[in-house]
Amino acid sequence: MVGEQNPILGVTTYLERSQCGIWDVPASFLPASYLAGVTAAGGIPVLLAPLAAGAAETVVDRLDALVITGGRDLDPGRYRQAPHPATEDPGADRDDWEFALLAAALRRGLPVLGICRGAQVLNVALGGTLHQHLPEVVGHDGHQVGAAVFTTRTAHTVPGTRTAALLGPTTQVPCYHHQAIAELGAGLVVAARGDDGVIEAVELPGAPFVLAVQWHPEENLDDLRLFAAVVAAARQNAADRARIR
Repeated sequence: MVGEQNPILGVTTYLERSQCGIWDVPASFLPASYLAGVTAAGGIPVLLAPLAAGAAETVVDRLDALVITGGRDLDPGRYRQAPHPATEDPGADRDDWEFALLAAALRRGLPVLGICRGAQVLNVALGGTLHQHLPEVVGHDGHQVGAAVFTTRTAHTVPGTRTAALLGPTTQVPCYHHQAIAELGAGLVVAARGDDGVIEAVELPGAPFVLAVQWHPEENLDDLRLFAAVVAAARQNAADRARIR
């Protein structure tokens, strides 16, 4: 049951062509599994369509946590690289919006969960870089076989991290990505790796809750541990702000 105790989590979306009946228009789009994960964990998801970056401060002031979701590749220019032939055309509107949202959230100590692209946004925002095409780095395409088919891989967590405390030493994760973190952004630590050494999770020590995973937890809603963790952090953030008022 939704009530005042349920925290509000902003969940980023992207503008894509949408065809429904007679309509063929640009629309704010996000798979419903993200919303189901937040809701099942006790949060209230609010869709954040890409807006002008200047609106980010006002939006973040009204949230208890931020979830940066999966989607299109980032513009490689943001991490000082030329595009690889396999890199998708970037969406500048979403890039600008999510970088602004993240910056505002970090300044306020707002809990942040990054998912797939969201992990890459966090890393690049803090000065890190990405591998633009993983098959050339690891020698296989097991992270993204294509045709919207998620693969299951093993993530090995790093002892002492928040991720390890939440998920245990290993966890099976749904993957669909051809890019991943290369050089770490400032302040981030690796919280999990795959069997092939690919960074699967990062977090920001010292922050109340800033955690990002390269996999897609919304694709396995039998395991709500990550959603439950960010909702719990959002609830604590809301309670702390209420006390200050």
